[in-house]
Amino acid sequence: MYKDNEIWVASDGETKLCIKTNFANRHGLIAGATGTGKTVTLKVMAESFSDAGVPVFFSDIKGDLSGMCKPGEEKESITKRVSELGLGSDFNFKAYPTCFWDIFGKKGLPLRTTISEFGPMLLSKLLELNQIQSDILNIVFKIADDEGLLLLDLKDLKSMLNYVSENAANYKADYGNIAPQSVNAIMRGLVALGDKGGDVFFGEPALDINDWFVTKDGKGMINVLDATTIINDPGIYATFMLWMLAELFEIMPEVGDLDKPKMVFFFDEAHLLFKDTPKALLQKIEQVVKLIRSKGIGVYFITQNPSDIPDEVLAQLGNKVQHALRAYTPAEQKGIKAAAQSYRTNPDFDTAEIITNLGIGEAVVSFIEDDGAPAMVRKAKVLPPQSYLGAIDDMMRAAVISMSDLSEKYKDMVDRDSAYEFLQRLQVEISQKQEEEKQAETARKEAEKQAEIERKEAEKQAKAAQKEAERQAKEAEKEEKKKKDAIKKGVATVAGTAAGTIGRQIGKTLGKSGGKFGSSLGGNLGASLGRGVLSTLFKLK
Repeated sequence: MYKDNEIWVASDGETKLCIKTNFANRHGLIAGATGTGKTVTLKVMAESFSDAGVPVFFSDIKGDLSGMCKPGEEKESITKRVSELGLGSDFNFKAYPTCFWDIFGKKGLPLRTTISEFGPMLLSKLLELNQIQSDILNIVFKIADDEGLLLLDLKDLKSMLNYVSENAANYKADYGNIAPQSVNAIMRGLVALGDKGGDVFFGEPALDINDWFVTKDGKGMINVLDATTIINDPGIYATFMLWMLAELFEIMPEVGDLDKPKMVFFFDEAHLLFKDTPKALLQKIEQVVKLIRSKGIGVYFITQNPSDIPDEVLAQLGNKVQHALRAYTPAEQKGIKAAAQSYRTNPDFDTAEIITNLGIGEAVVSFIEDDGAPAMVRKAKVLPPQSYLGAIDDMMRAAVISMSDLSEKYKDMVDRDSAYEFLQRLQVEISQKQEEEKQAETARKEAEKQAEIERKEAEKQAKAAQKEAERQAKEAEKEEKKKKDAIKKGVATVAGTAAGTIGRQIGKTLGKSGGKFGSSLGGNLGASLGRGVLSTLFKLK
């Protein structure tokens, strides 16, 4: 309930315990064991903030918060509580303007974001990457930014990973070594994430956080994220919730102290946010919680025990509602003691003892007072909700979704040109170029082969021509020799005959003086002398 700039949450029978709207951005805590009334407290706070014109966001873990859009109904427990707290005419059953969201797009408007907006740090947590793998993912994001490639959905990031891995040698000098083993590990994580709903969550149109800052008929819009499915994977749930909180931090401008917050963000099952969270991310969360209040955003963590929240964050939570805790073990007893010590002491009772004996719908409460300091802890009863306490049916949910002013904007996914499409075109171009180069290389090799064949044929023909020329030269030489020999023989024969005839004539003439024998001898001797002389002459030639 809301009145005079106060969010009325509980009462001790005498005093209204209210969150002052100008201190509502000092954050808060709703704690308590299962079944002690945390959900009702959340509903009461959300209704009151809505009445104050402050938009609200929270996740619906069990499905029983969907009744915000439906007026409450008379119940004995509610009637009794109204009477006990003296609410009178201030209490009226009514519905609140509600917008349902769903990461899977089944029980609400599709809640999407892009890979780029989600960022490598949260994605590393989501994929449960080690430090080396996280570094590689950062490099891939940096290359995409440097080359102007849009990372919108999972297929964009997968394509980018393959591209960077295949061209790792080209990026090594500027970005460092990109191990294929790390790339493969990231790729496996993305495949698993896609199976869990990542293919639906990452894409466009991405959520515009400004669409949460809506009022209707003077009441702040209550944005409800259906988390009945995603809570089955606590790591994914916590990461998505953290992303939304980080988005608020990044987008909202500094506004300082306001009369009332611009928005209140309830983080249910908050202990999941801090479980197994890397130190760097934990520091980021602490920074967001510390600084986001100056942007007019109030953050309220809902968990079982305050010890689930790191001390650095817990110290920032000024408005606290602690429901019952049970102490069955030494560890639980220690947790109760720590929870009690986080409150400003009330001398009238032992806070630790009171916490263990609270009934359903009862709590110890401390809100920030006018001076900015936490009020002394009080035992109180939480107000009943004015909206329907429980889940609505699917038909009513579908009607609320269809009537939303944002239905047309978010219902259909858009797949615009991004890294995947660019790299597909690039691959086609590379393949075409490679084919052209292959064909050119084939043509070159074929030309070289043909040239080699022609060269060898030319060499063969040249050798054949040379052999033929040599053969012909030898034949000619032989013929020439034959001719010369024939000439020599003929000349020698003629010369011999002539020389013999001449010699014999000479010899006969010389031998006439010797008679018949002398004449015969002179003739033969003269012939022999004549042939010898001529033969010598021919040899000299």
